[in-house]
Amino acid sequence: MILALNKNTKKLLATIAILSLAIPAIIIFFLVITTNKDSVVIAFDPFSIDGMLLISYYATLIILVPIFSITWLIKQIRSLLNLKNEKMRMELVHLQSQVNPHFFFNVLNNLYGSIEKDNMKAKTMILKLSEMMRYSIYEGQRELATIGEEIAYLQSYIQLNEARYHKKIEVTFETSIENENLPVTPLLFIILVENAFKHGVEQLRHDAFIHMICKSDGNQVYFEVENNVDPEMPASQEGVGLQNLQRRLELVYPNRHQFIISQTDSTYKVQLTLQAI
Repeated sequence: MILALNKNTKKLLATIAILSLAIPAIIIFFLVITTNKDSVVIAFDPFSIDGMLLISYYATLIILVPIFSITWLIKQIRSLLNLKNEKMRMELVHLQSQVNPHFFFNVLNNLYGSIEKDNMKAKTMILKLSEMMRYSIYEGQRELATIGEEIAYLQSYIQLNEARYHKKIEVTFETSIENENLPVTPLLFIILVENAFKHGVEQLRHDAFIHMICKSDGNQVYFEVENNVDPEMPASQEGVGLQNLQRRLELVYPNRHQFIISQTDSTYKVQLTLQAI
């Protein structure tokens, strides 16, 4: 990468270069003209005013040029780091905005069909859906949320899913949180829970289950999701959601996370461990 100089810097360097060359050139030209010699030897009294001025100029030049160069280099490095951080921040915001919205559309479709059948249930679902959408759109765009907020969001998501499926589902969510204000990146865990419903519950006609665990101790968070899958269905490839999650973990929790996927013919299990920021 080429580090570009701004106009003011270019002008300053040009001025210094011209002066540095012009001073000895003027002295030589003056001596040649006044002495009528083909060659001259420049000698000056260091204790004279002219000599002291000349020495002061070049001494100042010798001191300032390295300082200027180092200062300029530091500014360029800072600019590059800021640019890199801004690029990472924009990528992270983009990834967070990609949290799959299909769930909201599915719930709205179910609400449309249940308004006449069970008006009170539909109202409850609308309020819960509204809270979730607010969290996704506003709170979910923050750099950090609390583990308590994330758990509440997951619980609302689970309740809405249980309400929209017309079949029996075994869903358990075990929590053991030491500090509900522990900061975490928002909308990480929801990707794993969405994956369990999409590739587990939606593919099974009966006996579907999802077992979830969320624990925090000190600054460590452990999240686990296990669900059963249809053994006759081909193993699903890693989707965009998991790729999104893994990239976000690389950006926010470099060397401070562990992500493990375990899969058998009938079960799918993910374990995520984070060292909180």
